[in-house]
Amino acid sequence: MNTSRGINWKRVLIGGFLAEASVFVIVIPVLLMSGPHPLLYVAPIASLVMCFLFALWAGHPLESHFVINGALVGVVATLLYVALTLAHPEPFAYLVAHALKILGGAAGGAVARQQHAAAALKSG
Repeated sequence: MNTSRGINWKRVLIGGFLAEASVFVIVIPVLLMSGPHPLLYVAPIASLVMCFLFALWAGHPLESHFVINGALVGVVATLLYVALTLAHPEPFAYLVAHALKILGGAAGGAVARQQHAAAALKSG
């Protein structure tokens, strides 16, 4: 599943799916308890955090291209949401959430790169 460009598609796809599923696990109880208004605040934050965490996971076994793999986790999560909603118009906060998914994924990849570099220094 790896390509010559260093993209681990298996982990990118799984990470994107799990990130988006985790966002739903967070926002559905909020919706049921508080209604739709708080989702405008909760969904962007959950999107950022979940994509960060799953991009960090996706970047763990990599040797290079950490940030692009992480950003792709966010892209996959975004595409899944767009597909689930059949690309219907969304509130501005949800568009921000999609951008934060990609940003969070890239940040997770950057942290994975730092962890990889620290481990390499420590071991050798």
